Formats: sequence, C-alpha cells, structure tokens
Amino acid sequence: MADAAQPRLVLATRNAGKLRELRDLLRGTVPGLDVDTQVIDAAAAGAPDVVESGVSFQENALLKAEQTARATGLVAVADDSGLAVDVLGGAPGIFSARWAGTHGDDTANLELLLAQLADIPAEYRGAGFVCAAALAHPPDAAGSSHVESGRLDGRLLGAPRGTAGFGYDPILVPKGLDRSCAELSPEEKNAISHRGIAFRALLPHLVRALA
Repeated sequence: MADAAQPRLVLATRNAGKLRELRDLLRGTVPGLDVDTQVIDAAAAGAPDVVESGVSFQENALLKAEQTARATGLVAVADDSGLAVDVLGGAPGIFSARWAGTHGDDTANLELLLAQLADIPAEYRGAGFVCAAALAHPPDAAGSSHVESGRLDGRLLGAPRGTAGFGYDPILVPKGLDRSCAELSPEEKNAISHRGIAFRALLPHLVRALA
C-alpha cells in the first residue's frame, strides 16, 4: 500500500482555486488516493514554471503535464483553460489568464474584457469556458500521455456577480441558468464546468496510471 504521506500525483498549477476544484473532483474516485495529502501542486512538488508556448489549450496542457512529470518523477495532470468570447473570435482563449498583460490578475482581466464588450448587446454576448486536461507519466513509468477536453457555454454579464470561484466566473452565466458561475456552489459548478467535464473524461486514464 502506498505511503499515505507520499505524494502520488502532482497538479501542474500554482492556482489555489484550480487545486481545490481538482481535489474535489478526484475525491473518492481513485482507490487508495488521499487527495488532501497525496495530490499536490507544482509549488509543493518543487516543479519549475512551464512556459505555455503552445498555440492551443491541448498543446499547453500537454506541455505542462509532461514537463512537470519529468521534473518531479510523479504522475502529472495539467489543464489549460480559458474563456472564448464569440464576438472576439474566440479570444481571450489561451491568453485568458494574462489578457490585461499580467498573468493571474483576475480583476484587471475582468475589467479589460468588460470594457471591450461594453457596447455589445446581450444577445451577442455568447461565450464559453474551454478546458483541456492532460495526463503524463514520469520518464521511468509505462504509459502514454492523454488529453481530454470540456466546454461550458453561456452568456456574459455586463458586471461581475457572485464571490465564489475565480477568473472569469463572476461574468459567465451558464446556458439554462440565471446565476453566474461565481454564484454557484462548488458542487453545482463542478457538475457542469468545463474543467469538470474534461477531468471526468480523463479520470479512467488517471485511475490506471495510479493503480
């Protein structure tokens, strides 16, 4: 049996919100895996930052997973996700986290995007969250890399609503709902989110990798 204190899986992120979501998605799904002690992030694993030089969510997710697996010797999972706005031709897309110029500045990203869409009527404010989730094995392990994708469609608000979630959650209302992603409970969000869809599709491969 694996040491309960020994990390078994590294999530290639330094985003606390992503780590929390992914731990919740994995909880109770992989036999013998204690997500609170054996699933760690890139910082805890001592993994270096990975340059997201790909031109798609899939490429960036694979880059992060494969380089993190090599650096740590652990099975690694990564995602690359963002917001695709219809009237912007799919932008911010892979640049979502640094749309305003500084990586991870959620407030600045939101303010810039809302300013860019200020004159766009509600009926043309369609958008969707997109996620690619990748799994990679360390160099001394058998198995190949794998990628799955997910999407959550909706419409953009004119101003943020809600305090939960992170990123662009406060301005996207999922299709069929009247609340923003930041007004949903973690359970509600995980059930429909782009990240949830992608990681649930990746789960059978992850279970095999950790068996």
